[in-house]
Amino acid sequence: MNAFTTVTSRAVPLIRDDIDTDIIIPSREIRSVTKKGLAKGLFAGWRYDAGYEPKPDFVLNRPEYAGAQILLGGANFGCGSSREQAVWALAEHGFRVIVAPSFNPIFRRNCVRNFVLPAIADPVPMAKVDGPLHVDLAARTISGGDQTWTFEIDEGSAEVLASGLDEIGRTMLSADKIGAWRAKDRASRPWIYLENRA
Repeated sequence: MNAFTTVTSRAVPLIRDDIDTDIIIPSREIRSVTKKGLAKGLFAGWRYDAGYEPKPDFVLNRPEYAGAQILLGGANFGCGSSREQAVWALAEHGFRVIVAPSFNPIFRRNCVRNFVLPAIADPVPMAKVDGPLHVDLAARTISGGDQTWTFEIDEGSAEVLASGLDEIGRTMLSADKIGAWRAKDRASRPWIYLENRA
């Protein structure tokens, strides 16, 4: 179950505008068609040196952010191609929330489909909090220290995140209605349902 309610975590500050999907997961790091095995290539161009050794000064490699579930990004986050592997890599690394002033629309939809919350808000004051942030989807709030901020997300996306159900799961909620429609249709158009008896 991927249902999103709340997350409490340190936040990784990577507040740069126009971080595109090729920066998030370079094409050379995509070696399979599954959602697994992409986390190592996350931000590979910034994260590793020419010998593929972690750069100690890159924020994702700093020990205080190990296990962080919140990423603070800049405007137009996830621009570029529609590469869904970018979200897969972020999710596999452990990120459940990305806070940014704006998102590429396709990237934002891919986040929701993969149960990563794309929270529209100004991340700059959040980056100043020395400690964890608490994200509450139902309240549409992010709090840390003695401050609370609101974030934007459309109602449909919030419902998907809260349900934890993908497209197939949401369709199966109507299984009884689908079955009833098929039974009625079979009775009225039996020739459509002729089975191969060979």
